[in-house]
Amino acid sequence: MKHYDRYERGYFMPPVNELKWAKKEYIDHAPVWCSVDLRDGNQSLIVPMSLEEKLEFFQHLVRIGFKEIEVGFPAASETEYEFLRTLIEQDLVPDDVTLQVLTQSREHIIKKTFEAIQGAKNAIVHLYNSTSKAQREQVFRMEKPEIVKIATDGAELIKKYAADMPGNIRFEYSPESFTGTEMEFALEICNAVLDIWQPTKEKPVIINLPATVEMSLPHVYASQIEYMNDNLKYRDNVILSLHPHNDRGCGVADSELGMLAGADRIEGTLFGNGERTGNVDIVVLAMNMFCHGVDPQLDFSDIPAITRVYEKVTRMHVYERQPYSGRLVFAAFSGSHQDAIAKGMKYHEENHLYGWSVPYLPLDPHDVNREYESDVIRINSQSGKGGIGYLMQTKYGFNMPQVMREDFGYAVKGVSDHLHKELSHEEIRDIFLTHYVNIDAPLSFGKYSFSDQKDIMFADIELKRDGQTTRIQTSGNGRLNAVTKAMKQLLDIDLHVLTYEEHSLNTGSNSQAIAYVGVYGDDKKVYWGAGIDNDIIDASMKALLSAVNKLYTQA
Repeated sequence: MKHYDRYERGYFMPPVNELKWAKKEYIDHAPVWCSVDLRDGNQSLIVPMSLEEKLEFFQHLVRIGFKEIEVGFPAASETEYEFLRTLIEQDLVPDDVTLQVLTQSREHIIKKTFEAIQGAKNAIVHLYNSTSKAQREQVFRMEKPEIVKIATDGAELIKKYAADMPGNIRFEYSPESFTGTEMEFALEICNAVLDIWQPTKEKPVIINLPATVEMSLPHVYASQIEYMNDNLKYRDNVILSLHPHNDRGCGVADSELGMLAGADRIEGTLFGNGERTGNVDIVVLAMNMFCHGVDPQLDFSDIPAITRVYEKVTRMHVYERQPYSGRLVFAAFSGSHQDAIAKGMKYHEENHLYGWSVPYLPLDPHDVNREYESDVIRINSQSGKGGIGYLMQTKYGFNMPQVMREDFGYAVKGVSDHLHKELSHEEIRDIFLTHYVNIDAPLSFGKYSFSDQKDIMFADIELKRDGQTTRIQTSGNGRLNAVTKAMKQLLDIDLHVLTYEEHSLNTGSNSQAIAYVGVYGDDKKVYWGAGIDNDIIDASMKALLSAVNKLYTQA
């Protein structure tokens, strides 16, 4: 590709001798979560949320379990100011939830911000200013000491206004564009702010280190976080926070490695909504922990419902392959995948396993309110007998013989390939009923009766063909054997029963039985039939008749 040499690596690797984070295997506890859906997420929407939609989404975030929610930049617009005042004045904020508001380091903005949070029981005032080399040189045209002064002036003002404000007011500072800032300078400016705020155990300060623009491989970001973690002043009284964006598609990796490197807190959004390629996806982060046996302290047990609310108020669409939440993330079209999933599910059921280890399914769909039948086994021309058979058994109760499943699988794949589409469960059931069940043409039964004498089954059967009824009396070692002899005599064909199985379809007084029969003739090809009836004898007769009709018409 042309022009690759225009792009320089704009990040700064910290002076580290070892990478302690790289020696850790997994994240063993949930971070403090802060949703920025109503600020960072909202400002990136084509159509920002209305007041009513913001209120609905706020309550939605509370139900999920967020205890810190950034609700906006109240000094920037009347809409955001009104939203914040509505939350406070209508007492819509639970006592254990903290409102977070954003402000620049300018006195009139800070003053308006404190007016907006008047009456809040718990609030975080989030101060930020840009610190990167590119921002200093191109936007502000300032030297480092001038950038530090912007931060410290803002910190002094916030401290002054908070002193006169009732309620639990905490402070947060972000060196915006942190990833493009020299690490020594990022440390210097954060420590300068901390010197003013003087965090304590009772009132810790949040230092937020954003990947405002994702610029490096995740291990570089983790090393930057570890450097800050090791060198920040007052570290025991500092909550180290991350705010990763997703410009390189590594927002989740940045967050996870950053937590290994010492971060205590994550700012992000549901489904990764945000400017450009978005913020880090908190659903993915939380569910990744869940799948490692760690409680994320957020409730995503009904992801379909969460998705519906999100799509409604944001007018955004959750991508079908979005991890955990996409419509197709549990779907298996591949025949080999379907077969492995079906066998894994059966193994877990037979062994009463609580631990989860089903092949191709890192998560039990039931844990997020998804269904095996509708979400996991999806049928198209790539599907195999295992998945199709599993679907028919779990959805409709048809437990076909293994060898019959292959025949049915080819029938389904043929229809899907011809129609060039995925088949619904109802369409698959209809293919089964049409191809195999109670086929009574060109041959059909009239009256029939059986009598058992000394282990020999005698049959008196009426067989109808082409409008003609023939009565045949035969005997055999069982009903199917006797009836098969009668059919061979009438049709003058070679006919053998390969297999016969039966089971009930449901329980109770209205239960039906289903029987499956496979037959073959001179060509040795197996033809399958099924019979459904309230009486198991009649079901077996219909199954044999269905199979013989298929052989007779195709032989």
